[in-house]
Amino acid sequence: MNRNLSQTGIAAGLCALACAYSNGARAAESLAATQPPQPLTPAFLAAAGSDAQAVHCEPVDDDVLAHQTGKYAGNDMISGVVLNVISQWQLPNGATATAQGALTVVQNTVNQLSASVQTSAKVTDPVAGGTTTANSGATPNTSATGGQNVAVNGVSQVTQVAGNGNVGSNAATIDYTSSSGNSQLANVANTPSASASNANGTIRAGIAFGGNGISVTLQTPAGIATQNIMPSNTAQAGSIAQLLQIAGNNQQVANQLSLSLQTQQMSAQMIRQAGVLQALRNIR
Repeated sequence: MNRNLSQTGIAAGLCALACAYSNGARAAESLAATQPPQPLTPAFLAAAGSDAQAVHCEPVDDDVLAHQTGKYAGNDMISGVVLNVISQWQLPNGATATAQGALTVVQNTVNQLSASVQTSAKVTDPVAGGTTTANSGATPNTSATGGQNVAVNGVSQVTQVAGNGNVGSNAATIDYTSSSGNSQLANVANTPSASASNANGTIRAGIAFGGNGISVTLQTPAGIATQNIMPSNTAQAGSIAQLLQIAGNNQQVANQLSLSLQTQQMSAQMIRQAGVLQALRNIR
């Protein structure tokens, strides 16, 4: 459950409620009959002087909390991971490039993990001898560069476009699900890498799982599309980077990444225990 109160705020609220309860219901009614209601102020705030702000508690409905960020699931709740990545490029002359992969990590009944990887790369080119710059929609006098030098901790999505009539999108989703199982791609090899190209090498598609990371690259006369998942190291934390660089006209490009974290179902008793533990930690 989300909470928008800091540890200090929660402790202050509990202190205020305890003070009010110790005075007794009768004394509270008598005080309310003679004086206007005043906000409760814990002793540690009252000692700070007249400028100290009183503590105000406001109830928030569950339907409001459901839309708040900051939810957290303990690592002991994660029972599996399914990752799907795919990059697609369609040129105006009908040539296409696609690279996709899936990583599935599941946990069995004795808490042992097993992982499987699938990859696929495909290039189609209706032009005899391979696509050339002249019929690919590329514009040699324009360029889109620099985005590959962007480095952030977390998720980055960069789109650079020089041209007209282009459609490009970077999409990344991360969700939780209680369902179990894996993600099997149809007609895809169980290999850690795959690559493909057209006859003259002007269109390339590749994907590779390795070094605790993932790299997806599409290269065409009209630009590049990449997706990279990089592990943490001494220099920076782990990151997910999606990049589109389009220097052409009438190109259709898409990067998509989906990460699904599978969680164990919790009994009512486990939920109550987790709530009590969270409350005790907040009091500290």
